[in-house]
Amino acid sequence: MAQLIYAAITSLDGYVNDSSGNFDWSEPDEQVHAFVNDLQRPMGTYLYGRRLYQTMKVWETMYGQTDLPRVVRDYAELWHQADKVVYSRSLHKAETARTRIEANFDPAAVRRMKTEATADLAVGGAELAGQALAARLVDQVHLFLSPVIVGGGTRALPHDVRTGLELLDEHTFGNGVVHVHYRVHNGT
Repeated sequence: MAQLIYAAITSLDGYVNDSSGNFDWSEPDEQVHAFVNDLQRPMGTYLYGRRLYQTMKVWETMYGQTDLPRVVRDYAELWHQADKVVYSRSLHKAETARTRIEANFDPAAVRRMKTEATADLAVGGAELAGQALAARLVDQVHLFLSPVIVGGGTRALPHDVRTGLELLDEHTFGNGVVHVHYRVHNGT
């Protein structure tokens, strides 16, 4: 069975954006970007909430551009080649290739996707990842802790979910970002 993996770049105090919605502090340097690319490389499908999808769809326009840095070109190719499922009640038409829109997040459908998939799946967007964590669907969590405190915003992890985690790996980057990788104990 494929794994469902949640990865997020967060502030040290646990937010994916600040109270104004800004996340400019989270832009990865080349070393972090290359690490994220390697983490995303085995993913066959991305599950996105609407807001993150609308942020990420810029990667479609970068696909095939030769004048971009290597790590950017690499991620654009990975993103373009993956299937994308976007959960949104307001979007009705996909704006990128290999993308379908679902009105509602259905845990049973995601379980089926995990069972039928030949490659791992990634869940992106803190709210959607929170739903997947609450439904006990997430198998691994990767957090990239940025050396900044933003004081509020959108939490990377839901406040009402409790589950055990097993630390699998940690890595410190030269820019002060710390990556922590956990296995989620879903009680299954």
